[in-house]
Amino acid sequence: MNGLAETLVRLLAAKGMTLAVAEASSGGALSAALTAAPGSSRVFLAGVSPYGNLAKMQLLGLPRCILDEYGAVSAEAAAAMASLVRQKTGASLGAAVTAIEGPGGGTPEKPVGTVFVAVADAHGSRAERLSLPQADARPVIRQASVEAALKLLMEFTGGREYGEYDAF
Repeated sequence: MNGLAETLVRLLAAKGMTLAVAEASSGGALSAALTAAPGSSRVFLAGVSPYGNLAKMQLLGLPRCILDEYGAVSAEAAAAMASLVRQKTGASLGAAVTAIEGPGGGTPEKPVGTVFVAVADAHGSRAERLSLPQADARPVIRQASVEAALKLLMEFTGGREYGEYDAF
């Protein structure tokens, strides 16, 4: 995963892009992976960890109606958080992670191991769902969340065309 973060940082720097992240479930793990990469200070602007719904609304401006209609762990919430963190920081890209890490809190529709990652730029956003039904350990879900976010960022920024993404 460290290699993927380093490749992403190089790609963002080469494209003159910046990044900010909102981590509703990963507790700063995505920020830590990114800032461990050499050169990250040129591209990484900020990371916030609004764990509770009130923090999501206060720190990011996430509308309550998204939380009420879709829940905090949803594609809609992840996409909105990515867009909002990007807007608030002035970054080229925003990324967000939200998940049900367990051991409780899951439902039949969203069991433990349900993860949503999203990336946004000035033109829109993309959110993806990751299902880890066999994962019963928070660290496993957290690691998978970070890796999924890094991969989505690579795809969103043209990492496949950049030629280094396929190595991972």
